[in-house]
Amino acid sequence: MDENKTIVLDLTGCKYYMELHMRIKKDFDFPDFYGLNWDAFWDLLRSECAAEKVEIIGEDTLPKELKKYLPKMHEILDRNAAEHAKYGEKFEYEIIS
Repeated sequence: MDENKTIVLDLTGCKYYMELHMRIKKDFDFPDFYGLNWDAFWDLLRSECAAEKVEIIGEDTLPKELKKYLPKMHEILDRNAAEHAKYGEKFEYEIIS
């Protein structure tokens, strides 16, 4: 693993729920079996993601229908950070825009 591996999740211009998960799949480089839902995001974040940081851009460009999913995504990222902290590992995320 790179010492400071950062994933940039680009949500700029995303318009649909499935597109949101397709961008997560692409930007996190998740395998084809990623289930395109929040449970699958949690599972693969814990098992397939070696990043220490996630930078999120484009949240402010999401339509209202998608913004309602942001708290769930943030909750999962927060939970992942807490899990890493238990073991002295680093994980954080930052909302850039």
